[in-house]
Amino acid sequence: MKPQVLIIAPLLPGQMAQLEAAYDLHRLDKAADKAAFLAEVGPQIDAAVTVGSVGFTRAQAEALPKCKIVSTSSVGYDKIDLAACAAHGIAVTNTPDVLTDDVADTALMLLLAAARQLPQGEAHVRTGAWAKKGQMPLTMALKGKTLGVVGLGRIGQAIADRAEAFGMAIAYSGRSPKDVPYAYYPTPEALAAEADVIVAAAAGGPETKGLVSRAALEALGPKGIFVNIARGSVVDEAALIELLQSGKLGAAGLDVFENEPNPDPAFVTLENAVLYPHHASGTVETREAMSQLVVDNIAAHFAGQPLPTPVPLPKVAA
Repeated sequence: MKPQVLIIAPLLPGQMAQLEAAYDLHRLDKAADKAAFLAEVGPQIDAAVTVGSVGFTRAQAEALPKCKIVSTSSVGYDKIDLAACAAHGIAVTNTPDVLTDDVADTALMLLLAAARQLPQGEAHVRTGAWAKKGQMPLTMALKGKTLGVVGLGRIGQAIADRAEAFGMAIAYSGRSPKDVPYAYYPTPEALAAEADVIVAAAAGGPETKGLVSRAALEALGPKGIFVNIARGSVVDEAALIELLQSGKLGAAGLDVFENEPNPDPAFVTLENAVLYPHHASGTVETREAMSQLVVDNIAAHFAGQPLPTPVPLPKVAA
């Protein structure tokens, strides 16, 4: 009998075909009554596949007594109940590294679009305002400006590398200093006071909720730009909207929002916000690599081999 795999959220077609060839798949993602479906198939499930936006809950862990691995096609795992997985002996894997370049590229895309007012420029051409009103207002150059990275991990470092190529100075904040040639600030507020641009690249979850505070956004000021490719929860979103509306913050480039896929409707009214639908890793090449890493993690588990990309789990209380 093949191992039984629960599909909480599907992979790309090529990787789904690999799973179908190797395992018996149970499609929770297609079930009309998910609770009834989980109660029916849960006792036989050996592994589960999900994505970061969907996650894996304690209730699901409890409904899958045989499950020993949950593999998510995402670098983030803030919606996976790691404590529940640890308590039930379920390993968790994610897909780091393979999406680093695309996410970093998107951060710079959003930064350039916000600084050079790309949406306004396109509208200036499309509406005929160029011919009627002449040139659009002047915008902000990046060269010589300081980019502050909140969370200098793999993605944060890749963003810094790209920004340096644009002639920007780099600074960062985090839990502790790193061995890098950048100025370190202990808090986002201190960082924002010295930066022209802040990019949030920290992990999501309760520990980083509201990490980029109202005070940090205010410190950026009316010429400052905030870019978020992390999680919507990392910033005080209400303050972000208010400061963009009032002009106390210059602009924002946002790939993530607190309420996805239905972000606060105030965002669509903001001409100084560039909006993107949590699609930083959304290239064919990267999503295929992410999907393949999920397949590889599950295959390694069933082969009794070390997992390629395990997520550290909290210790279970004795």
